[in-house]
Amino acid sequence: MTSVNATAPSASPHGQDGESYRLSLPNTARSAGIARHFVASLLTGTPHSGVVDDARLCVTEVVANAHRHTRTSLIRVHVTVGREQVTVSVADDTPWTAPAAGATSDGSIGAGHAQECGRGLFLLEELALAWGSEVCGCCSPSHKAVWFTLAGDAGATAQPSARPRTAIQA
Repeated sequence: MTSVNATAPSASPHGQDGESYRLSLPNTARSAGIARHFVASLLTGTPHSGVVDDARLCVTEVVANAHRHTRTSLIRVHVTVGREQVTVSVADDTPWTAPAAGATSDGSIGAGHAQECGRGLFLLEELALAWGSEVCGCCSPSHKAVWFTLAGDAGATAQPSARPRTAIQA
């Protein structure tokens, strides 16, 4: 089941005020495309229309990673559209664990795997004003979220006060 929730302006977990939208998707191969269209529809025709392509690319990569690398039943997309920035967070119900370097999803080491993995995070690094990950659940991690912030046309000259990063492998 796919569900969409919109709320009145509120604060995002990253301190950004704005309109908040949520989308819950089943963990299927179609989820990345649905999330891509969802984010694009929120930003097209707004002061953030200049970052639609970057937002589409970044959310596709993060949702595809959640689909490929977790067994979560639901992938949750949370978008906060502020005056100057857009923050997108993608959460799954799998606690974060670091995969072995070069390991494939079945645990084996593929010859070209190191060249194929992690490029989505490189895109976040290049396109986002800031990005990172959060592990939720304190001492007993229950899920994780990967988030990114893009500066809209109004915030294109904004300088990040800090570029938080969390080292993760896709």
